[in-house]
Amino acid sequence: MGKLLIVGTVAFDAIETPFGKTDKILGGAATFIGLAASQFKLDSGLISVVGGDFPQEYLQMLSDRNIDISGVEVIKEGKTFFWSGKYDYNLNTRETLATDLNVLADFNPVVPDHYADCDFLMLGNLHPSVQMSVINQIPNRPKLVVLDTMNFWMDNTLDELMEVLPKIDVITINDEEARQLSGEYSLVKAAQKIHKMGPEYVVIKKGENGALLFNNGDVFFAPALPLEEIFDPTGAGDTFAGGFIGYLASTHDVSFENMKRAVIYGSNFASFCVERFGTERMVDLDQEEIRKRLGQFKQLTQFEIELTH
Repeated sequence: MGKLLIVGTVAFDAIETPFGKTDKILGGAATFIGLAASQFKLDSGLISVVGGDFPQEYLQMLSDRNIDISGVEVIKEGKTFFWSGKYDYNLNTRETLATDLNVLADFNPVVPDHYADCDFLMLGNLHPSVQMSVINQIPNRPKLVVLDTMNFWMDNTLDELMEVLPKIDVITINDEEARQLSGEYSLVKAAQKIHKMGPEYVVIKKGENGALLFNNGDVFFAPALPLEEIFDPTGAGDTFAGGFIGYLASTHDVSFENMKRAVIYGSNFASFCVERFGTERMVDLDQEEIRKRLGQFKQLTQFEIELTH
């Protein structure tokens, strides 16, 4: 079983959807990634930064799930990163109401010595220079490096992002971001162009329409599970990434065939995340629920067909 290092935001979110509204709740890319990956009982560590306003009970909750938080810096005189957003009825588009970087503005991640030999590295959605800083602190390239990014970094720090891409193995982005990064509308062509930028594997997330995995001409598609209730899509992509890399780290197998299973695991976890606001559903998730829903994914995608001329 591999040692997993997760880098990303631990934050406060305030969310409004057609189904409800929250005040400040626990959020952040690294939080969602860590909670999903923790279901695999890994040796995992988290690197982030929070302010003195961040409740100790949240850090304890992560620690209780066997997530090493020694890499989480607490700046007592500072405030924690805060994001507020509002979703329209179809939940595919959102309006950002507030983004307060606070302590994240001057975040200089430090890799703990006992994770400098990590086998798996998950670089959550952060400034590319921060992602590169972590890569440069790890003396031997991990077995697998996964990076998540977004259109904001493509708009404002494209040169830095292009420097990071050759140093990673997998990129996870949504369909809109894949088109922007590649300049191609066809997701097949987009993946081919992004592959030439460095990543051997390209995962394109399509929200309620599933996810695509590309590798050297091979393509795999995983559907999203049809759900009766969806409350909040915030963190679903990060939860997907946590399930994806968590499964790979637990099996120590980074073949394309195993990545197919990892995509299904990622989609499975994301389907739970959207059922409640913030991290609420992921905190309460248990192994029996995960196993049962994996059975639903299998039933959804498995079929017999006779191929005839």
